[in-house]
Amino acid sequence: MATEDENPSQPDITAMLQDQTSACEAARAAVAVGGEVMLHDGQTPHWMAFGIAATRLRRSAKIGVTTLGLDETVEVLRARHRDEQLRTGSIVAADRSWFFTLYFDATGTELLACSGVKSERPSRADGQRLQL
Repeated sequence: MATEDENPSQPDITAMLQDQTSACEAARAAVAVGGEVMLHDGQTPHWMAFGIAATRLRRSAKIGVTTLGLDETVEVLRARHRDEQLRTGSIVAADRSWFFTLYFDATGTELLACSGVKSERPSRADGQRLQL
């Protein structure tokens, strides 16, 4: 396991992806078949990470993008103290079909949540064309 002064390595990320959310299993599978793991430098204020995840959830539902574990991630982040700092990371599936966001504690040693967003063209229920 990584110390507080270093980022967890890719094998540590795979081991850390337990059952925090329903996206963890798919994220582990993506890494196993060559997905790219990125750990972002620095820390993000909790309120910002929570706000981005909540906005992503609302927007995804509105435009019909498939997500995995995003609702659970929002709930996990909602339960955290607002004055905390978080570290984030991502996993991009080798075929680019899924993008996973990882949320860690400030030291990067505890994975709090994982969410996935499918790379697909959003659909609109009302038949309108979506401009990208």
